Amino acid sequence: MFYREAGQFKTTYAADMAIFPLREDRIGLAVIIVCAYALVFTGNSFLLQAVMIPFLVFSLAAIGLNLLTGYTGLLSLGTGAFMGVGAYACYKLTTAFPGLNIIICILASGLFSAAIGVLFGLPSLRIKGFYLAVATLAAQFFLQWCFIRVPWLVNYNVSGAIEAPLRTLFGVPIVGATATPETRYLVVLTLVIGLTWVASNIVHGRIGRAWMAVRDMDIAAELIGIRLLRTKLLAFAVSSYYCGVAGALLVFLWYGGAEYDVFNINQSFFILFMVIIGGLGSLIGSFMGAALIFILPIILGMVMPAILSPFGIGITAATVEHLRFMIVGALIIFFLIVEPHGLARLWQIGKQKLRVWPFPY
Repeated sequence: MFYREAGQFKTTYAADMAIFPLREDRIGLAVIIVCAYALVFTGNSFLLQAVMIPFLVFSLAAIGLNLLTGYTGLLSLGTGAFMGVGAYACYKLTTAFPGLNIIICILASGLFSAAIGVLFGLPSLRIKGFYLAVATLAAQFFLQWCFIRVPWLVNYNVSGAIEAPLRTLFGVPIVGATATPETRYLVVLTLVIGLTWVASNIVHGRIGRAWMAVRDMDIAAELIGIRLLRTKLLAFAVSSYYCGVAGALLVFLWYGGAEYDVFNINQSFFILFMVIIGGLGSLIGSFMGAALIFILPIILGMVMPAILSPFGIGITAATVEHLRFMIVGALIIFFLIVEPHGLARLWQIGKQKLRVWPFPY
């Protein structure tokens, strides 16, 4: 099919709805993916296990929250609890079905989180804004209470802790003490790339358009034939599914075990900050927000002692931690002042300027 370009827009629906309409974007994405897989051979164990794996896990959780808050306009403060549902569901699946493939367990655990998300998403038809945030906050506290008070979830382990059992994939350990960081990283990277591709197709299709219509004005969306309850509950289901899978990855392929307190309200705010800083309604913004909130503090913690030691300034680990929080907080405020729409908007503006360089507007 042939088409013409009218400025920056295509004259066919299929071309205008393309996920990566520009060849430069497709090439850049391919380079990023190749470099990500190349880290298996070039990166050390610390980089893969302590930096890249949690970065990918938090990025996936941020994508899940962004589908609900950024694309549908429904504020949620229960992300940590939905991650916990996925983690505990994966734990129960692996213990109840020892022979079941661990990848299937991780992906299936998101279904349980999606069901819980739909249940707590029912009030979204009647309430919105901060009132909906309070409802999801209630879900956060209730589910966190269940993680420690329901003995069945942890096989009567009163501490509420879960431990990832040894699991292999094609004979290679990917879960457990014998699994290498390289293997874990490959599994997490592949799952995150696949789920991001699915999310990108969803938001560029009919479902994504319905979500954005509800976000912009739900009354107008209902008038043009969009069923609000089904659309909102679908957003809760898909968002919770992504958060549930992220929670399972967090326990099984990063921590190796966790207690119920890992999925507390702080985790929910942690993911929410990533979405706000990265950019609401942007998948790439979820990765950028996770990089700023999680990776930047690690870099600052490594760089600050090296910078201050030549001046004879000796600082303790606690001082580095405080300085790191202060610098990251200042950067967050700076980025929100410069561009309230997040880092994704800054990235988009930068690409537009490079596209016309050296000729100004």
